Amino acid sequence: MPVAVGAEPVLPAKSSIRAVYGNQAVSRVTAWERMMRKAASLSIDKKLRITNDFFNNRAAFKDDIVVWGEEDYWATPVEFLGRGAGDCEDFAMAKYYTLIQLGVPDSRMRLHYVKYIPYDQFHMVLTYQKSATAMPLVLDNIDKNIVPASRRSDLLPVYSFNASNMWLSKLERDGREVGSSSRLSLWQEWLIRMENGVMRRP
Repeated sequence: MPVAVGAEPVLPAKSSIRAVYGNQAVSRVTAWERMMRKAASLSIDKKLRITNDFFNNRAAFKDDIVVWGEEDYWATPVEFLGRGAGDCEDFAMAKYYTLIQLGVPDSRMRLHYVKYIPYDQFHMVLTYQKSATAMPLVLDNIDKNIVPASRRSDLLPVYSFNASNMWLSKLERDGREVGSSSRLSLWQEWLIRMENGVMRRP
């Protein structure tokens, strides 16, 4: 199931968002739409920066058990903004989806599952690679600056994926392809909720 690409995402009605998450959620989603309209004609570098800054500054980091009452839940961007909080997967995937909508090629991006060495905990970041030989750039909610992967010695890669494939990966270069990303059940559930506009209630 591909990630939908378009000028703007197809979102649930504002009245539905308000009914599930409240008025502040509508404000956050409206700001997201406004940001995407503003960024649509900009260069990719500026799209990366604006998207990274938007989510890092707009939402709070909280564990899934606090936000959703379970250990691991991959929220859609509307669910993430609806709650105004989420964990690293939610930050990374919201940025990924937004950049897809802004026309950044999926083939240049990967969602990287890593270990954050200082805390010895698993973490997710988004990377963008300008060309096959370029050093990937890391978009993260811990280090909020976009920096080359070569400067992120605090991250130990485990695997990465995008809409099509999965890799056992090196953060700084291509890893070994290990099949389709459809193998990831949480990813498939996320795609289905995106397609159907499902909003989980708190």
